[in-house]
Amino acid sequence: MRRLYYFALTLIIPFMTQAQDSSRYERALFASGCYWGTEYYLQQAQGVIDTRVGYAGGHVENPSYREVTTGRTGHAETVEVTYDPEKTDYETLTRLFFNTHDPTQVNRQGPDIGNQYRSAIFYLNEKQKQIAEKLIKELEARGLKVATELSDNATFYVEEKDYHHDYYQKTGGTPYCHAFEQKFE
Repeated sequence: MRRLYYFALTLIIPFMTQAQDSSRYERALFASGCYWGTEYYLQQAQGVIDTRVGYAGGHVENPSYREVTTGRTGHAETVEVTYDPEKTDYETLTRLFFNTHDPTQVNRQGPDIGNQYRSAIFYLNEKQKQIAEKLIKELEARGLKVATELSDNATFYVEEKDYHHDYYQKTGGTPYCHAFEQKFE
């Protein structure tokens, strides 16, 4: 019985420690076309603890994948990023967001067309908004006509189908409409 007790503790204590530490983590919401590609790059960033795919920016509560794909809910395919601010920061992640998609395209990314594929940052506080505005100005100073929407409509709904979560990790593929391109000096 004692052995079983110690075995159970080895499973529970790390989980409890992680749950206690989660209060120090921060969140960000990015939409840049198909959420599979956005998630792929953000998962690889140092300091990222977790990612979840879903939707933000619309007017329908708790939309389904089928509803969002019609383009009538107003939602964008979005990735929620949980990160450790001691290992990375919002500006670094936002630069990665801009470097891994074309922020000049309106309501599309590569072959994916519709307002659900728009480029958007759903900021969670004033500091995130200011950082996003600063980076957009930097890109515009470099001659890009940035179409990325900045919105405080940051209610995030998790995608209901497991199939869409960690898609490229599961399939072993790479993004078809996202590619890294250094846009900042």
